[in-house]
Amino acid sequence: MQAKIGNKAFVDKTLNENNLYAKKKFGQNFLTDQNILSNIVDASNANKDTLVIEIGPGLGALTERLCERAGFVLAYEIDSDLLPVLDKNLSEFDNYEIINKDILEVDINEDINKYKKDFKNVILVANLPYYITTPIILGLLSKTTLIKKYVMMMQVEVADRICGKPKTKDYNALSIAVGYRAKATKCFNVPRTVFIPEPNVDSAVISLDLYDVPPFKANDEELFFKLIREAFSQRRKTLINNLSNVYSKELINKMLVDFNIKQSVRSEELSIEDFVKISDYILNNRND
Repeated sequence: MQAKIGNKAFVDKTLNENNLYAKKKFGQNFLTDQNILSNIVDASNANKDTLVIEIGPGLGALTERLCERAGFVLAYEIDSDLLPVLDKNLSEFDNYEIINKDILEVDINEDINKYKKDFKNVILVANLPYYITTPIILGLLSKTTLIKKYVMMMQVEVADRICGKPKTKDYNALSIAVGYRAKATKCFNVPRTVFIPEPNVDSAVISLDLYDVPPFKANDEELFFKLIREAFSQRRKTLINNLSNVYSKELINKMLVDFNIKQSVRSEELSIEDFVKISDYILNNRND
């Protein structure tokens, strides 16, 4: 089946005929490159045994391809003005549902469980709004383990941070927060020129493959996530200076000695495993 949604002429025509425009408050940028749309779906490995969660279907360009490939598509669209257009553009399909809700406010497990019994796999595919990319990703990772794979487009700088490795400029608290639960891989870059309207930044598509059994497990995850936020609060400072804002310098000094870590170490030099060990050490040795 030849995809009909997603080229520039179609997007322009649809917006004009329906008196619509891209709404900045929802971070709307409509993708117009057929090859990139196909590459996103290819990266997802969706098939008829797959339930796909989509965020922000827009005019339905990506949704159309997902409906062709997947068993069912459950899409969340916050902009009610787009619902009639989506129903029209996707009229030849019966394997989708559009939910007019904010993804940050839904009970994602409840929604998935309505359909999950019919499918072997649950994945998420999305062109994420730039302004809430991080809350969406961290929110879903903390709320559900039902989604086993994420394929997402986002601002390239955020993609680089999520996929950042220790001892690089991109590695930060977000790299660790995501890497704690999933293997992050950058798939490909997307130029700003393939969107209507054209954003001020380039984009990238990444995939997250969730660990069935995480390689490292903190005994107190709330403390662990707080720890990494504090550790990277001021990047130019050493680990001990950042953590001393929350924990006693004596405790942090002793931890560094016990773990044979140099006093001048900076947070970007440490691995996820290191931070899990530090978190567990603080849990067992602090005096609250």
